[in-house]
This record gives sequence, C-alpha cells and structure tokens, in this order.
Amino acid sequence: MDQRKRRKELSQEIRKKIIDKHVKGKGYKTISKQLDVPVTTVAHIIQKFKIHGTVANLPGRGRRRKIDDESKRWIIRMVTKEPRKTSKEIQGELQAQGTSVSDRTIHRCLSQSGHHGRRPRRTPLLKTNHKKDRLEFAKLHVDKPQRFWENVLWTDETKIELFAKAHQLYVHRRKNEAYQEKNTVPSVKHGGGSVMFWGCFAASGTGCLESVQGTMKSQDYQRTLERNVLASVRKLGLSRRSWVLQQDNDPKHTAKNAQEWLRGKHWTILKWPSMSPDLNPIEHFWKELKHVVWKRHPSNLSQLEQFAHEEWAKMPAEKCRSLIDSYRNRLIAVIASKGCATKY
Repeated sequence: MDQRKRRKELSQEIRKKIIDKHVKGKGYKTISKQLDVPVTTVAHIIQKFKIHGTVANLPGRGRRRKIDDESKRWIIRMVTKEPRKTSKEIQGELQAQGTSVSDRTIHRCLSQSGHHGRRPRRTPLLKTNHKKDRLEFAKLHVDKPQRFWENVLWTDETKIELFAKAHQLYVHRRKNEAYQEKNTVPSVKHGGGSVMFWGCFAASGTGCLESVQGTMKSQDYQRTLERNVLASVRKLGLSRRSWVLQQDNDPKHTAKNAQEWLRGKHWTILKWPSMSPDLNPIEHFWKELKHVVWKRHPSNLSQLEQFAHEEWAKMPAEKCRSLIDSYRNRLIAVIASKGCATKY
C-alpha cells in the first residue's frame, strides 16, 4: 500500500528554516528529520535558493490565464457601458478579435470585478421633462421642516392581483448601481384579475382603505375623497389648519372637474411631479400589503378584498413614523441622481 501522504505547500517560515540549517552546515537528512519534511523537498528548496537566491514562489507558476489584463479591462468597460450584454455576446466579440474563451471564464472575470448578473429593477419610464420636474420638486422641498411632512396625508390607488408574474431579466452591475437608469427596466401600469384600492396614511398611522368597484372615473374619485379624506385627517390627528393632501397626476386626479371640486374644498394640495412613485412612501405599504395578502393565498377576488382590509388595519404606526422621519433622504437621492429613479 502506498503510505505517502499528500502534503500542503510549505510555508515561507519552514522554507527559511531549511536554508538557515543548511547554512549552519546541517545535512539534508538531518534537516528532514528535524523539520519533518521529505528529503527530496529539502533538496529542492536548497537547490532553488542556490539558483534564484529566494525561497518565495516564482512568477509564472500555475495554469496560464485565458484572459490577459487588457482583455479583462475591455470586458468590464463593455458591461459598464452596456449592462444587458450577455456573456455569449461578449464571447463572440472576443473571438472576433482572436481571443477564444468560454462563457464561464467571462462570468468568472465579471464576478471577480464585482459585476454580478442580477435582475434589473423596474422603474417608471422617465422622460427629460419628468426628470426636470422631479429634480425641481426635490430641491424645493428638501429643506422643509419635519412638521410639514408630518401633516401630509399621502394617498394613492393600487391594484392587487390574484396572481403576480415576474419576468426575469439580468444586467451586469455592481452592488450599489441597482437604480442607475441603464440597470433598470421601464414599466407601465397594467391590469388583470384584480381589485383596485384607494388608501391613505400619515406619519401617525394608516388612514382609510376603500375598494373601488369597476373603473374609477373622476366623479368616482371625488366621492372617494369625500368619504375618506377628512375622516382620515381626524383619525390621524393632523392639524386642521396646516394639513396637506398629496395625490399623483393620474388623469382622474387632474381632470378639470376634479380640480374645480378640490378648489371648492379649500384643501392645500401638494404639487406633485409626474412619474414619481419613489417619492410617495405609500408605495412601501402597497408592496407590503400585496406581499401579506398573497401570502394568505386568496382564492377569489372577494377573499382578496377581505384580506386586504384586514392586513391594512394591522400596518404598524411605527413604520408610518419611520417612513416620514426619513422622507428627506428620498429628496436627497433624487437630487443626487439628477432626477432619475432612486432605490425607494
């Protein structure tokens, strides 16, 4: 039976001890016995020291890399510029330049540089005017006192579907680049087997939640506000003189008759930039609400509506406070991104 054992590479310290003992006149066998190192290894290290003057590993050991530094930099530049470029496409372009590597080698190269394949975030399709309006809004409100945000009633509508489908796509990006425009996929609102809800919240907690029957038109929207806004303002303890209504620029909100109706109410309306769900913290609650409702596996729309109302009532007031206390960070993020989508 072969009694030889596979040994680990000797440390620099052991190699230096071998040389020290050799310089002091010790023989190969003596050094081998004292340090428990095979005689052949002792001889090899001493011979290497005599030739190269060092016991360190020499350059060029191991398998030669398929991709040199220049090709690696070229790959990183390519995915930085075009994050949706696949490893197969990169492989083809390298091959056209005379470099033949596998897609696994390209994957490894990208991973080592911190560019991992991830699904792109879905964000609104922002045009130049949208980015400009978002940036102006953020700059105008970034220094508002905290008490201003504490008296805002945040409102919105959402659809909760019975079944949600996720389309998987990937981009090559670094950890903190998820919301750069090139790493996101624009999305638009779409329908399905679902129930629409109107809801609101403030720093002190969640307000009313109302299901919408059929398609909500401008008149339906006005009746919803009539039933729920002041009731929520009273429930949440907002200042009667200084509370502010937030709403987005959905057509039923900005229709002429809706605007006239709102003026008649003498409510203060927060001027809102279009395509800015990341600036409305209620989106966090919609996401959470959908998650907890889907987790209960509703089997029909009536059950979905029931679960939604039950779960909305359970939303913690501490979370409402936390979202509003940190609201300024959203504005800072919009300014930093020059009006582009943010992580919120």
